[in-house]
Amino acid sequence: MQKSQERHFGVSLNEEFPTAQVFGAKEVHVASCCSDAKQCREGDVYVAMVDEDGDGHDAAGEAVGRGASAILSERFLPVDVPIFVVDDTRVAYGQLCQRLAGQPAEALHMIGVTGTNGKTTTSMLIASVLNAAGKRVGVTSTIGYSDSIENLPANRTTPAAAEMASLLRRMQSNGCSHAVVELSSRGLAEQRTAGIRFDAAILTNLRRDHLDVHGSVRNYRRAKARLFERLKPTGFAVVNVDDPGSLDLLPQLTCPVMTVGQRQAAEVSAHVLERFSSEQTFLLRAGNESIPVRTQMIGDAHVANCLSATALGLVMGLDLPTIVRGLEAVKRIPSRLDFISCGQDFGVYVDCADTPDRLASCLQA
Repeated sequence: MQKSQERHFGVSLNEEFPTAQVFGAKEVHVASCCSDAKQCREGDVYVAMVDEDGDGHDAAGEAVGRGASAILSERFLPVDVPIFVVDDTRVAYGQLCQRLAGQPAEALHMIGVTGTNGKTTTSMLIASVLNAAGKRVGVTSTIGYSDSIENLPANRTTPAAAEMASLLRRMQSNGCSHAVVELSSRGLAEQRTAGIRFDAAILTNLRRDHLDVHGSVRNYRRAKARLFERLKPTGFAVVNVDDPGSLDLLPQLTCPVMTVGQRQAAEVSAHVLERFSSEQTFLLRAGNESIPVRTQMIGDAHVANCLSATALGLVMGLDLPTIVRGLEAVKRIPSRLDFISCGQDFGVYVDCADTPDRLASCLQA
């Protein structure tokens, strides 16, 4: 559990949660919220959530003792402050964090990237493509969080709801026009992006992963699919049709979809022309246009990630030469088939492959 950061926008809980059951008050206004009873401060609304640390409802009394002015919960609790009972406190917490931060996501073009493999690289490629077009971009990913001015270490792939709201607020304050958010299945399952609507959803691929967290492949894929439920009415998706799991999900999508692929027919495709130990060149095709791309990262998986970033750029109105400048500007990403050159006559790479599927992708490259 994490406490939200200081907020500057007062919120009426009655207006924010009109369907909640309210006990103990007619109207409650708050300026800050907290999900950790031990860190609760005077005036906070305490949000009781069930997570890996336990049942937050059991700590409501402690939160009140530390100064909580109201409680958001999923059931009635015997405390002496107003209680708002909602269906899902994780969703409510995400919504409240965004609202208390001033709804920064509404001022940004929100781009969500999910999938089993390739999320981080695709996120970095998208940010680079947008930068090449003169856009100011914030990023949250496995390798760090950036508000476009300051880079922070990432303690998890998808920030907790309070941290996410704070980061988006900083991006907005720093003049960002776009935010690229890498979304893990766990982050989506835990509703860390509740209160955020996305302009674009990119699915890199859909394999088997994190079954220890989700219990089954079905639950894992259902968690990934939540991103598409968070699209704005004008939002669109980018889907890799070379990937069987993604292809299975395609009929379920009701939003506009841009398809990418190297082997299957797709709207954005590529053909590898040459590949060496430290670079590769492929022909990028989109509609009637084609253009060569030379990257210092190699492998078909990297080409697939480039295709997703290209599709995103095209839908957002960028031309192919600008997109290619952005793709080629990404020289390396730490531990993503990272080439080590010390004058040796053989290739040495560092990769964070931690599953058989990821290792196979590296060896194929």
